[in-house]
Amino acid sequence: MSTVYLGQLLHGYFEDYLKCQKGVSASTIKSYRDAISLFLEHLATAVGKKLSRVPVTDLTCAQVTAFLQSLEDQRKNCVRTRNHRLAVVRTFFEYVLHQAPEAACEAQRIATLPAKRTPPPQMRYMDRDEVEKLFSSMPREGHAAQRDRALVLFLYNTGARVQEVADLCWKHVELESVPIVHLHGKGDKWRTCPLWKATAQLLRELASRVPHDPATAIFLSRRGGGLTRFGIYKMVRKHTAMLNQPSARPQRRVSPHCFRHTTAVHLLEAGVEPNVIRGWLGHVGMETTNRYAEITLRMKQKALETCEGPLGTNASLAKTGWREDADLVKWLKSL
Repeated sequence: MSTVYLGQLLHGYFEDYLKCQKGVSASTIKSYRDAISLFLEHLATAVGKKLSRVPVTDLTCAQVTAFLQSLEDQRKNCVRTRNHRLAVVRTFFEYVLHQAPEAACEAQRIATLPAKRTPPPQMRYMDRDEVEKLFSSMPREGHAAQRDRALVLFLYNTGARVQEVADLCWKHVELESVPIVHLHGKGDKWRTCPLWKATAQLLRELASRVPHDPATAIFLSRRGGGLTRFGIYKMVRKHTAMLNQPSARPQRRVSPHCFRHTTAVHLLEAGVEPNVIRGWLGHVGMETTNRYAEITLRMKQKALETCEGPLGTNASLAKTGWREDADLVKWLKSL
């Protein structure tokens, strides 16, 4: 049996497995590339060989474990970053398992490496008065001001991910009688979101000022190219800096993704069905959407008001009709 080397596996993993078989996006490939590159740096130091000449049998679970530990000890990565790197390494060794059966034992051991437990990230969202304060403080004159205002309102309107906004072209929007936008999201999936009249009007004004074709990016930089995700981050943080003031609620710097959380919370508070919100934001399942019900105190207060009994006694919460069912009580006591 001929020896399978790391260089062959890496080429097949990125060019065939990820691009052709899995069909992952360019952003995902870049993320996987960065994680694998870090692992290769660690591996090169550990085995002392040229990476293209490292046999697959040199890839061990012990090396992966040492790599994960180095991420926390040397690079000072947080647990979530460590877990993400582990997930990427796992997918690589799943590919190795099918391409190099001689490495099956180590690949299976790596597949069982546990992710560290970590609390869910705190979701930062803006209250309605903060959103109003933001738009009232944004400048109105000048092309950059018009672009920034349209972009921020678009983020709040659609709850789009920052990469979805960076990839947005004029062919993806319809600004006629029923304004809508087609967003290209995770998993190479498309979804359609309605646009408010104010959002559509700002986009029409933006289109009238700059000659464009359908393939042109909507939100342009000063150099005429489409804004990158980093450019959008910079613009959002510049305009939202005035919101980062000390208050009773813990504050974090507002990012484009914060608008996504804000959209979800405000839709939920407005009584929109969670399944509609799931489709609006492009969530795969309801688990992610349901998390928003946990982060707004106003929703909990409304739920409490609907359950409050007469004379403030919370009598409706105190009802214990199940206790009157003798058969049910007897069955419960038998457990």
